[in-house]
Amino acid sequence: MTSSNAIAGGACTGGGIGPLQVDEVIGVMKAYSTRVGSGPFPTELRDAIGEGIATRGNEVGTTTGRRRRVGWFDAVPLRYAVAVNSVSAIMLNKLDILSGLDQICLCVAYEVDGRRVETWPPPAVLARATPIYERFEGWGEAIHGVRALADLPENARRYVSALESHAGVPIVLVSVGPERTQTIERAWRPMRRSPAATGDGRPVGANRPASTVHQIRAVS
Repeated sequence: MTSSNAIAGGACTGGGIGPLQVDEVIGVMKAYSTRVGSGPFPTELRDAIGEGIATRGNEVGTTTGRRRRVGWFDAVPLRYAVAVNSVSAIMLNKLDILSGLDQICLCVAYEVDGRRVETWPPPAVLARATPIYERFEGWGEAIHGVRALADLPENARRYVSALESHAGVPIVLVSVGPERTQTIERAWRPMRRSPAATGDGRPVGANRPASTVHQIRAVS
């Protein structure tokens, strides 16, 4: 839906930097799925639960003003996005929007024509897909004031751990509200690649100015 290179590598072509200057690729995702416009959306919620998530999450297009379609989180495109963007870590947004739900569903695969499909299919196949869900107990506590993962409700931690497991990379930032101060940050952050050696044996970037070290935030 855009003419630009919408994957992490597009930052290299658009910013004029080389891929070896990228140390980290952070994927940014919501705790549930949204979509604008028509097209297949296997996990779409067309009920009061979906309406509640859309209202609490203010799911309205910033420019167009169109209401975004809302659904349960889908791990199938997540795995695809992590692969094509070489995502090394993830920021999870809007976890607080799921507070108050009795049950939360997570799509882990599709059933298509009687077969289990775990990889991202073409649109024609996606239109025939039925989601296969893992189900999690929700949490009733408000989490806007939480500042450490260990302080989240147990059911919230289980859900975050499941997302992390399906992504295959760590979730290092969790947003529990719209303010900058409402972000849980882990004390560590993984680096995707090890320093490569230059011709003289020094690691690439050993004497590189700090201004040339870039961080890409890839939206998944």
